Amino acid sequence: MLFLPELFLLGGSLILFFITLGDEKGALAKNVTIAIGLGMALLCYMSIDKQGTLFYTAYKVDYFSQFFKIIISLGLVAVVILTSDMKGINAKVKPEYYLFMTLSCLGLVFLVSANELITIFISLELSSYALYLMVPMRDDATGEIKQMEAAIKYIMFGVLSTGAMLFGTSYVYGLTGSTSLPEVVMALSSMSDNPISYLAVFLILIGFFYKLAIFPFHFWVPDVYEGAANATTAFIATVPKVGAVAIMVKIVLMANPNGADWLILMLSIAAVSSMFYGNLSALVQTDIKRMLGFSGIAHAGFILVGMVTLDELGFARAMYYIIGYVLMNLACFLVICAVSQKGENVSRDDLKGLYKRAPFLALVLLVSMFAMAGIPPFVGFAGKFMLLIGALKAGHLVLVILAAINTAIAIYYYLSVVRVAFTSDPGDRPDVEVRGSMWAMGLVLMALILYLGVAPDTLMAITQKAVQVVM
Repeated sequence: MLFLPELFLLGGSLILFFITLGDEKGALAKNVTIAIGLGMALLCYMSIDKQGTLFYTAYKVDYFSQFFKIIISLGLVAVVILTSDMKGINAKVKPEYYLFMTLSCLGLVFLVSANELITIFISLELSSYALYLMVPMRDDATGEIKQMEAAIKYIMFGVLSTGAMLFGTSYVYGLTGSTSLPEVVMALSSMSDNPISYLAVFLILIGFFYKLAIFPFHFWVPDVYEGAANATTAFIATVPKVGAVAIMVKIVLMANPNGADWLILMLSIAAVSSMFYGNLSALVQTDIKRMLGFSGIAHAGFILVGMVTLDELGFARAMYYIIGYVLMNLACFLVICAVSQKGENVSRDDLKGLYKRAPFLALVLLVSMFAMAGIPPFVGFAGKFMLLIGALKAGHLVLVILAAINTAIAIYYYLSVVRVAFTSDPGDRPDVEVRGSMWAMGLVLMALILYLGVAPDTLMAITQKAVQVVM
């Protein structure tokens, strides 16, 4: 029962593999992927209170891991539904595309349960290699030719971060004689006078800084977001970040609490740098996906504001924020995928007059942009408010002031998108057709963004319980 959700996902991946052996089976692969995601989420929910270890304690199942597996599975379903047309992906490779997407989720599922450094590395690579293959699968018919360049940059930066992470793992093993996280945490707690222990934790964190696109490991983001198909970008911008935050909580706990000043300083510098670089770069972008890429770098900085406190409530707030971020991003990509006629990138001008061409999409865009900007009563405001209050109580006044300044900067470019959609004349741009599935997904996303902003206690209670388990 402990491993049943993973077995289900492995079996579903095998079914998708057999589907890829046929021709023009994209619709079947899509339906199977949705069924796999829903089944996985249901099985994780049924086993959410189960606890145990597998494979000689290398794999740990508990409330923390099962909660994140539910979020990853539902994220997969949401991405598949809102990008169901898969415009920009050649029909011949759609089954393979769904297979790689599912395998990436499989790697993330393994990642959140990994209780040992080598297992973490293998899980991260399984997730990443599937993404490396998805990026160049964009169809040339859209007129976009940047996907190959984006894929090469994605792989090259991934190789560098992987190398750094392996160096850190080797240092940890050399210092502690183990790669098991509980044993490593216990051993490192008595090494506050050893600078190599700090270097080891930092090198391991680089792998997850890369996943979250935290400065200065962010260079792949704008090109990959712009070059990949809309569906691929929607997936990369949401689901993998959930897994990265989950495992970052475990890795940060490896730092010695008695000598964590260096970690707090490093996380603070990375947070401020990410927020300023992301927001200032986003100000001048016209391509919506590229803007969201830089925006994602800034949001990663806010997640680190929660990590800086190094306490249970800070980690829980960071988890709350990443879930809210996923919902906001999915809502925005729903609009992008609907407005894009053939899978091409959407610029700010393409949203002109959206309130006339598709009033429902304009409303979804309004909610997502307001939430990302941190305007109440949406989840973005609640998340940022809680993160800043937590950091202020922990004594990080300068960090809070700089984060508040960045919130003000971000409002400008988010609301400029809303202004174009609601105050510009559509000209000769056609109306946008909204399918039933998009209506349903849009309503669900808007309801969740509003509900979690108005009543954050429900999700905060769940994330706090999850953090208590892992701590």
